[in-house]
Amino acid sequence: MQTEYYAMLHIEPEILEKVNEWLTPTFDTDTQQKVDRMIAGNPKELKESFYKNLEFGTGGMRGIMGVGNNRINKYTLGKNTQGLSNYLKQSFSGGQIKVAIAYDCRHNSQAFGKVVADVFSANNIEVFLFEDLRPTPELSFALKHLNCHCGIVLTASHNPPEYNGYKVYWQDGGQLVPPQDAEIIAEINSLNYSDIKFESNPDLIRYIGQDVDDVFINASVKNGSFNTQQEAKDNLNIVFTSLHGTSITTIPETLKRAGYNNVSIVEEQAEPNGDFPTVDSPNPEEPAALKMAIELAESVNGDIVIGTDPDSDRVGIAIRDLDGQLKLLNGNQTMVVMTDFLLKQWQKEDKLKGKEFIGSTIVSTPMMSVLADAYQTEIKIGLTGFKWIAKMIKDFPELDFIGGGEESFGFMVGDFVRDKDAVTSTLLACEIAAQAKAKGSSFYKELILLYTKYGFYKERLVSLVKKGIEGSEEIKQMMIDARDNPLKEVNGEKVVLIEDYQLSIAKNLQTHEEYQLDVPKSNVLIYYTENGSKIALRPSGTEPKIKFYISVNSTLDNMSDFSKTEQLLESKIDAILKDMNI
Repeated sequence: MQTEYYAMLHIEPEILEKVNEWLTPTFDTDTQQKVDRMIAGNPKELKESFYKNLEFGTGGMRGIMGVGNNRINKYTLGKNTQGLSNYLKQSFSGGQIKVAIAYDCRHNSQAFGKVVADVFSANNIEVFLFEDLRPTPELSFALKHLNCHCGIVLTASHNPPEYNGYKVYWQDGGQLVPPQDAEIIAEINSLNYSDIKFESNPDLIRYIGQDVDDVFINASVKNGSFNTQQEAKDNLNIVFTSLHGTSITTIPETLKRAGYNNVSIVEEQAEPNGDFPTVDSPNPEEPAALKMAIELAESVNGDIVIGTDPDSDRVGIAIRDLDGQLKLLNGNQTMVVMTDFLLKQWQKEDKLKGKEFIGSTIVSTPMMSVLADAYQTEIKIGLTGFKWIAKMIKDFPELDFIGGGEESFGFMVGDFVRDKDAVTSTLLACEIAAQAKAKGSSFYKELILLYTKYGFYKERLVSLVKKGIEGSEEIKQMMIDARDNPLKEVNGEKVVLIEDYQLSIAKNLQTHEEYQLDVPKSNVLIYYTENGSKIALRPSGTEPKIKFYISVNSTLDNMSDFSKTEQLLESKIDAILKDMNI
């Protein structure tokens, strides 16, 4: 009878097998009842919840909370943690294995953090669990500070409230990269849900908090401060919002210890809240997310507005433009100003010896390479995701890492944290703004001066959201079509080079020469035109989106031509998007 009912719902046999597993005593009564309710009343949701297993993307495993193997819940997280426990035991023998766990403000994050801690402890692994929500960069720092073998953050970054996630960090403080990621995933996939050890060993769980906070904040001040005079700090009017997230636990105190006392906080957004009630999306990449902060800045005559995402790894910065209006910079603009500032500091201190490097990603602005050339400093460019920048630091211990970033509002100052870090980046932004204001300039003017010196690079990101099973298939087909029918011309410009990171091949369309791309395979396609335009296509690894990254450039002779040149570049991007039917 049950089989006939499933057939009426048009449930595929492979999905049916997974659904039936979740109705066995391996799963608690509440979970079984929720599955039964979906069977009875929501067959579409049933399919979405079971048609595939959640996968690790650029930022770990992220998904909608609920029951099923395609959802975030105690069982999918427990299975991950059991597999990771097994792998840790295989990798480190002869001593006590230690892990650190942090979580953000999202619904169930605290409970999920405890589930993960319980499974680790049940496997005789010592756990350092934060007593309350903390920023992601603090977990990366704590892992190294406490000499742990591994770390976990329960977060879904800037995704909507129904999401949560699981990010895994390794001994160096960076996120999982090859070969560990594939080996751990294989271990997880070899397990049954009945293999999960949920019975906690409380003797192996230690709660951490203020003791680690103090060390982390002091390290952030040390790495993000650059001899700014106290008068300049006092003269900088800062507005800050945590967007209901974790950064409220560290950024105000970091600014205070660094000597910045003129800070106005958006109180309506200061209380951590997984519903993010005052914004449609807690993503500082979106101007609407900083609306309340900008309104406060207008009322207090703020010089700079800073907002962070829920787990405090991304930072959005709005500063006053040439007309005195507050304007949100994109991640590429913030990154080049910060990188140039750091390079200048290293140059002033005579620390550029030819054994240093900056880091960026394949979809970020080409201007980072121009800066590296200008300072005769090496640049390493990796795949999207800060785990690849952390891997650069690990792979080249003979080189000193100055700083680096990616277009998606992430930046990292030095290597004391091995992930994008909104805490130290916030302080760095204030240092730049304070020093610029003290000499009659501004953060914005410093950006334009870089354009006049190195070329005006203008970028735009367009994301198309494609949800569910159909959306996933549509994104897959869009990438297939792009490979089968590659662009030969864009907006009247000939395409001269195509880089296909899934095939690891670059092809020069003028000489017809091909060469291998020396980075791990990734589903990214990049076109370069004869006039220096760059168009990248990439499905998101953590969201139901396909992303288009457009970069164009021009010379800028002087600051007075900035607005006119910017309009021309914006029009050029519009024309490229129109030509590509985006």
